[in-house]
This record gives sequence, C-alpha cells and structure tokens, in this order.
Amino acid sequence: MSDTTITMGATLAPPVEAPPRPTAPAPTGTETVRAAAPAPRARERLLSLDVFRGMTVAGMLLVNNPGTWGAIYPPLEHAEWHGWTPTDLIFPFFLFIVGITTQLSLGARRAQGATDGQVLRALLKRGAMIFLLGLALSAFPFFQWGEIKGIPDASFLDRVVYRAEHLRIMGVLQRIGLAYIVAGLLTFRTTLKQQVVILAVILYGYWIAMTVLPVPGTDTLGIFLLGEPGHTLDAWLDRVILTPAHLWAGGGGLRDPEGLLSTLPAAGTVMLGNFAGRWIGRREHGLAERLNGLFAAGALAMMFGLMWHWVFPINKSLWTSSYVLFTGGMAAVALATIMWLVDVHRYSGWTKPFVIYGVNPMLAFLGSGLMARMIYSILKVDVNGRPVALQKAIYDAAFASWLAPKNASLAFALAFVGLWLAILWVAWRRNFIFKV
Repeated sequence: MSDTTITMGATLAPPVEAPPRPTAPAPTGTETVRAAAPAPRARERLLSLDVFRGMTVAGMLLVNNPGTWGAIYPPLEHAEWHGWTPTDLIFPFFLFIVGITTQLSLGARRAQGATDGQVLRALLKRGAMIFLLGLALSAFPFFQWGEIKGIPDASFLDRVVYRAEHLRIMGVLQRIGLAYIVAGLLTFRTTLKQQVVILAVILYGYWIAMTVLPVPGTDTLGIFLLGEPGHTLDAWLDRVILTPAHLWAGGGGLRDPEGLLSTLPAAGTVMLGNFAGRWIGRREHGLAERLNGLFAAGALAMMFGLMWHWVFPINKSLWTSSYVLFTGGMAAVALATIMWLVDVHRYSGWTKPFVIYGVNPMLAFLGSGLMARMIYSILKVDVNGRPVALQKAIYDAAFASWLAPKNASLAFALAFVGLWLAILWVAWRRNFIFKV
C-alpha cells in the first residue's frame, strides 16, 4: 500500500491525536534527552477523541447535504433564531475538539523542545492556512457561473471580477482558523487561572456589548434587538467592516452567521476544549477519574448555559455566551460518554466508520464542499430537453420518485455521507492523510 501524507502547514484538527494508521506504528515522541532525565512515558492514545471527531464531521456532511432544502426533518435543521436543535451542536463540538487537540499538540511540541517562537509560528501558520482554504472554498469555481444580472454577454474576466466583488469573506473554515489563532494566543503563555479569567471576560464582555450598548443607526439598546436578525450589534459591525456584498447570501446582505464579533466567543468554545484537553492529559489521574471530572464539568457548564439563556438566549448565529457554555458542556458530556464506552469498557466494534472520518477531517470537509458545489449548481444534465442540476436529477430519479419528501431528502443525505465514507476508507487504506 502507498503511504502518503499531504502537508501544507496547517491542519483543521492538529495531528497529535490522529488515529493509528494501518501500517505505521505511532511514534513515541522521544528524541534526545539529558542523561539524568527520566525517559518520557509513551503518549496515551484515546480512541474516543478520534471517534468524537469523526462523528462530528459525518454529522456536518449529513446536515449540509439534504436532497432538498424544502423537506428536512426538524432535528436536521438549524433553529430559526433563538434556541437550538441537534444540528446547532455540530459546529461548536468541532471547535471544542480543535481546542482539545491544540492543547495536546502544544504540550507535545514543548515536550520535544520546541521554542516559544517555533510554537507561535506554527500556530499562526495553521490558523492562516485554514482561513485561506475556507476563502478558496467560498470562491470556487473562482468565476461567476451562469447569467449575471445587468451584464449580458459577460466575458470571463467580467465573471472573475464579479465573483471577487461578491465573495463571502467569512465562513466555517474561516471561523475555525480565526478562533484557533485567538484561542491559541490567549492560552499561549498563561496559567489556567488566567485563562479562566480571560474566558470569563470574553463571555461577560460579549454579553454586555450585545445587550447594553446601543446599536449604531438606531436609538435602541442591543438587548431589545436580539430577536431581530440583521439588526444586532454584530450584524452592524459586519456590514461596516466586511460590507454587505461580502456577507452570507442567506442573510440578505444584513448579517453573517460566521461574522467577526461573534468569532470572539467562538474562540471561547475552543478555550473550553483547551481546558478539557488539559484535564484529559493529566495522566497522574486514572482514566475513569478523568472522564468523571469531564462529565461533571460538562453538566455544570450546561446548567449555567441554560440559566444564562433566560437573559442572553442560546443562539448559534449570534454565538451567545449562553450558547458557548451550553454547547461546550454538552460536548464535554458527549466526549466523556464516548470515553466511557470506547476507552474504559472497550466497546469499539461500532467505531471504525467514525475513526475513518476522524482521520481525514479536512479531506472530508473540503472534498465534500467542492463536490456539493459541483453537483448542486455547476454540473447540468439534460432532462426532458432542459438543463437540470446533476444533484436534482439524481435526487428526483433515485429518491424522490418513490419516497416521501422528507424521507427522500434524508436518504439522499445519508447516501452522500456513505459515498464519502467509501472515499475516505480508500484514503485510509492507502494511508493518504490530508494535513493542511
């Protein structure tokens, strides 16, 4: 079998906790040590981290690729505004995992003798690469496809310029990259106590900014506009800095659910993952004790998040402070449960599909995103004399023709997840890991 790793200097999930590869044993991490120093212990491997990451990535693909957006079961949709559904847990779960693996990665680098400068450069480079890859995914296919209103017979250059002028700057990968950098800088050379204080300042400061400050252009305090999408402080800031043409198309040029100001509390979600990674890495405590502590801390965070919800509602688009605590706590509880099943009781027979997804999160996200853009809007086939998107043609013929609308839409999404499981399985068998 081939053994290929593509590396571009940044990774969606730092590779320290990558699952074991089929043909190569995990490195010990041991280099040259002083004669008087004890040899470091072999790094502990927790399959649960790989499984949790894989479940989260598979969940992303499931909710992002329905057969039709007009027929979706409610749990597979985002909450309309305030509140949450299972779909609203996926993104913060992933940021939580990024926080865990970042903490473990930085600890491993320092144990291997990396200087502060080397660690900082790697941190900034990874975050920047993740952001740029997200921007490239948003720009794909790098020119405007189809007709352009107001520009008849547009040239290729016209299409490229139009695409650039209407490119969405923020997005999922962009938020991951920025949150990764912000959280990394805030936890770079600070103690745990200082990090807790920093997180509290972020969450309380964001709450105050979003509720007490008046929104420019209005005579209204932010607290009275929280229920009005596009009229909150973060939406105003995005329109001023990013401009309406570069915001999420679904927001009508008024707001972006992955905007600038709300990325700051998103970094708080990464910091919660840092705390979890610090606790998980404390091997002087037994594994059972660590998972009990993780479960208890997660339950407590969920409780505080639900209490905060009454004055600062849980809201994914705003990434409210209550949402940070509630989803971060739920991520900790979910991980502790998986640890109990997989690492303590060794119930691992069901985990392989998720491990395969967890090995290549960037390949899964980027590859599926490119594929979706191709089949949903770019590639056309002739159906009864008219061009139809390839995805719609497949969906209508193979799913909607014999299933009820919501079942057909779900079946298509499951088939898409299954297709990518097969692609990732081939990559896994060939030891092809896309680390960027």
